[in-house]
Amino acid sequence: MEKLVEELRQLVPFQDTTDIGDIVLIVSKEPQMLVYALVTDISRDTSRKDEWWHVSFTFLAVPPQKMTWTLRTAQMTGMEIFTMGGEERFVKAVTLAPDIKKTSPQDSTGKTPSSGFLKRVK
Repeated sequence: MEKLVEELRQLVPFQDTTDIGDIVLIVSKEPQMLVYALVTDISRDTSRKDEWWHVSFTFLAVPPQKMTWTLRTAQMTGMEIFTMGGEERFVKAVTLAPDIKKTSPQDSTGKTPSSGFLKRVK
């Protein structure tokens, strides 16, 4: 698992923190899984002394699946590979599109159309 995570660190633009609304990459050895999920909620697990969090995900799959895992900060931010049911897991937030800039569409002459960007073709 450590080797796979190191390879992913070279390929995927990871974030240092995880927050509600972030997309995370979840890696599992068994069952073998590499999937993106949306973080929908993070709430403190008040039943424990240490910092544990209920992290709710929606797996970006068909159909979307909702799941809540109880993780420590180091586990939900990708600082640590952890086990669930004896199987290794890794979770870390990603930056999927860091450089998206809104631009106005241009026509074939390079000019920006003034009446919207959809063009009627007959």
